[in-house]
Amino acid sequence: MQKTPGSSTKGFPPIARADARVLVLGSLPSRASLQAREYYAHPRNAFWKIMNDIAGAAGDYASRCRALEERGIAVWDVLQSSVRPGSLDADIEMASAVPNDFAGFFVRHPQVRLVCFNGRKAQDMFRRFVQPGLSQRHLGFALLPSTSPAHASLSCAAKLDSWRGIIEPQLRQGQQQ
Repeated sequence: MQKTPGSSTKGFPPIARADARVLVLGSLPSRASLQAREYYAHPRNAFWKIMNDIAGAAGDYASRCRALEERGIAVWDVLQSSVRPGSLDADIEMASAVPNDFAGFFVRHPQVRLVCFNGRKAQDMFRRFVQPGLSQRHLGFALLPSTSPAHASLSCAAKLDSWRGIIEPQLRQGQQQ
C-alpha cells in the first residue's frame, strides 16, 4: 500500500467469532501489516509467537486467525483510521484519529469479558476515544506489554509470561461455562 504524507492509514476488520471472550486491541496497523494485509506482520513483532504459545496459532495467516477464533480470542485495533506518517504509535496524529465501532462490536460479541491492550498507546486511545461512549458492561481491562519490536526493554519470554498470565485464565474460565 502506497501512502503519501498526510494520508490516512485505515485499519482492518476484526478477527473475531461471535463467541469471542477475549479481545486483544492494538492501535493501528503498521506499514508492514498494511503491505501484507495481516495483523502484526512485522517479522520481529512477537504477537504471533505469543499467540502460538497461548492459542496454538501456527501456520499461514488464515490458520493462525482460525486458531485464535477457536480459542475465543478476538483481535482488532482501537482506531479505524488516522494519519500516521510512520509505523510507530508515537507517529499517530491524534487529531485525525477515528475509533472503531466498539458499541456495535460488543453487541455482536456479547461474551467478551476481557479487553487486553497490546501496549499503553492502545490503552490510552481506548480510554480517550472509546470508553466514555460505552454503555456500562461487565468488562475487565488489562494492559499487556507491547509485542512491538520497538518495545525492546522486555524479552519475548517476559512478554509471553505476562500475556499468558492474563489471557489463559480467561480462556479456561470460558471453557468451564
